[in-house]
Amino acid sequence: MHIAFIEDTKLYGGTQMWVMDAINFFLQQGWEVSVISPKNGWITEECQKLTDSINLTTYDYLGITTQSQKDIEIWGKTLANSDIALCTVHPPRNNFHCSTFAARCIKDLNLPVKLVTKTGTIVPSYERQFYIPEQLASSMVIAITKTTHQYLQLKYNIPENRIIQIYQGIDLDYFKQNDSKPSQLNLHLLDSSPIIGCIGSLESRKGQKFLLKAINQVKNTDLPNIHVLIVGDGPDDAQLKDIVKKLKLQSNVTFIPFTRDTKNLFLVCDIIALPSTSKEGLPNVLLEAFSTGIPVIASDIGGVSEVVEDGTTGLLVSPKNVDSLVSAILYLASNPGTRTRMGVKGRQIVGEFHNRKSQMYKFEEFFRSFLTDTGQG
Repeated sequence: MHIAFIEDTKLYGGTQMWVMDAINFFLQQGWEVSVISPKNGWITEECQKLTDSINLTTYDYLGITTQSQKDIEIWGKTLANSDIALCTVHPPRNNFHCSTFAARCIKDLNLPVKLVTKTGTIVPSYERQFYIPEQLASSMVIAITKTTHQYLQLKYNIPENRIIQIYQGIDLDYFKQNDSKPSQLNLHLLDSSPIIGCIGSLESRKGQKFLLKAINQVKNTDLPNIHVLIVGDGPDDAQLKDIVKKLKLQSNVTFIPFTRDTKNLFLVCDIIALPSTSKEGLPNVLLEAFSTGIPVIASDIGGVSEVVEDGTTGLLVSPKNVDSLVSAILYLASNPGTRTRMGVKGRQIVGEFHNRKSQMYKFEEFFRSFLTDTGQG
């Protein structure tokens, strides 16, 4: 069996980490693996370390928006050898969209490969064909949250038999609870309490600026030593640092560059915050927090409420609502027993429904059954 992963992004995040884990899983299962991704992107750089194991096809990120015949042939050469092509639904660029372009390659070149799109993010401006390209009658879409599954049916009238819901899960072996604290951060944060982690790309939809405004209020209560770790890279880096400077939060905020090795960061945190304003599916950071026994404060959007049970595993807040964030922070900061109970419940939910290893088998089972149902198994 041969699977091709299509990732039309240079960025890295939870989805791209899942893709790399999936690549390694399918290699271990004996599948042949191909990858189509932009030159100089994170996925490409990671895949170049596996060049002896996979077939890597790269393309010009800007140039491909012309959708030339040459590009069709480049993608087609890789897709022609594959049984399944799994394409993450990314934002369109200059009338180019990765899933519709993949469908065009398959249609124009009469390839037998079966296209499957994968999404967890709800973006109202997206077109139906991004999920179910109209050129292909047998394509399917994987929704990684129940909320997204329902949205695809209601918003786009996609038939239920063309959608399957499978959680991505996380690596529970990696994110085992550990009571030890990493000394390099502990020394710097010795007198800080509570410590809030905010992990994700630094972009406006992640809402870090609203968290900073909330911290500006909280520090003037009986929590002057509250501290936030803002972890990640992105286009809002300079803007967020400017906000910290203007609000005089230098002693309350530490910026840490993106790292895949986030386990030690979780181990110093008392609370994880996800103040996103839009475009969230089921962020890995929530599952990772629960796996280490940490409660969360998160915006009630997308599939967040599927794991953040308000008052049970964390607290849900309204997006862009600073007062709601302040209230949630003050409540959890003053109730350590509640934080502990939430952490225990969170670990239980992750262990039962979000083990990446068992979820990967579900993806493989679906791909095999899809090929069998369409006469390729």
